[in-house]
Amino acid sequence: MPHLSPALIAVVGPVESPLLAAWVRHYRCLGVERFLIAFHFPDHVSDVRRHELQATARELGIVPTGTSTGPWHEHTNTELRDSLRHRAGPGWHLLADVDEFQQYPAPLGEVITQADESGHHVVGGLMLDRVTGSGSLTTWRPEGGLETAYPLGGHLTHRLLRGDPRKIVLARHDVAVASGNHRSPSHRPDADRLCAVHHFKWRSGILDDLRRRIQHFSSGTWEEHTPAVRDEAGRLLAHVGRHGGAINVSDPRFAFRRVSLDRMPSDWPAEARSIHTTWRSHAHSGQD
Repeated sequence: MPHLSPALIAVVGPVESPLLAAWVRHYRCLGVERFLIAFHFPDHVSDVRRHELQATARELGIVPTGTSTGPWHEHTNTELRDSLRHRAGPGWHLLADVDEFQQYPAPLGEVITQADESGHHVVGGLMLDRVTGSGSLTTWRPEGGLETAYPLGGHLTHRLLRGDPRKIVLARHDVAVASGNHRSPSHRPDADRLCAVHHFKWRSGILDDLRRRIQHFSSGTWEEHTPAVRDEAGRLLAHVGRHGGAINVSDPRFAFRRVSLDRMPSDWPAEARSIHTTWRSHAHSGQD
């Protein structure tokens, strides 16, 4: 019988060391034993920060497969991810960015067994954006934890940014996955069994990251396939500019409410299925 613990595949950028540590702990609690990560650092990242993150990985018992520096072209993440997947070899691969904490309706081994038995070669998820109670883009204290700092969960990615909230969270080794892990060109997940992808992106420093992204993609310093990524960044910056530097958590479109990694949001299967099956890249228009 094959081993049901998937290899976790991730390309890690210049995040806070406590976030990397919390992320590793989360997935170890889910049963992940094998981490294949690669660091990539844009040129603005200091040597001190790079070394700190590399030291954190070693302290966590993880040896990165490699560290690269330079422009973060739109294809950079995909190429590094696919190299890691090739190295991981046969079996199931868990795909997660370092700000994504996946929450499953059943133990990970059961999720994989069910997918195998039903003939699904991928398992899907839907982003649940986590923000502070006020919507402010603040830092967080490791001793308090991400849950305390960002207690609200809602649908910011697609209802404000017009980004794709769908994720491929688990894929068999021989299944291709598109850029950003948003879909598989040849396989569809079971829309009735979607995991919640708690998305802790909206932290202190994100606005500078988004401005840098727009600058580099607009100038051609970083290569892009479409303007979608920079357009999404611009929508977030425009929104917080209209709301005093914060996300408007009272906007009913975003459906922000208190959520927890300890239990699935109420009515999640129906909520996630509805969004997952009706989302279209051209479906959102109008003012935010």
